[in-house]
Amino acid sequence: MNIRNRRAAPGPGATRPTVTVCRGCCCGTPKVPGLDHTAQLRELRQALDATATVRVVDCLDACERANVIVVQPSAEGRGNGGRPVWLGLVNDPDATADIATWVKGGGPGVTDPPDILDLYAFQPSRRVRAELHDD
Repeated sequence: MNIRNRRAAPGPGATRPTVTVCRGCCCGTPKVPGLDHTAQLRELRQALDATATVRVVDCLDACERANVIVVQPSAEGRGNGGRPVWLGLVNDPDATADIATWVKGGGPGVTDPPDILDLYAFQPSRRVRAELHDD
């Protein structure tokens, strides 16, 4: 992750959830075939326009799990104990829709994610989490 992306990371007081979409080295490229990456990002932005901040970063350094999306809690969610949820292998339009529905409902710390998202959740290394500036 470069310095520009680090500065763009929301602080712990973000009033609404933040959905960070990796679009660097492996995520969002032909290395992940069969997914319209542009449509995935467009669908997230349209679905979450008034609900969450959707941002794109160059690389979250979890390339073996491309496409990676991180859902960071709102201030309310963080106050309720919510923490960022890392989702990998998000290469299915249904998963994208499930993420959008969960975030519209409040996201981490406010609403439990749909059970199906457990299949996508993973824990990155501390170093990688620190680069997102929200651990």
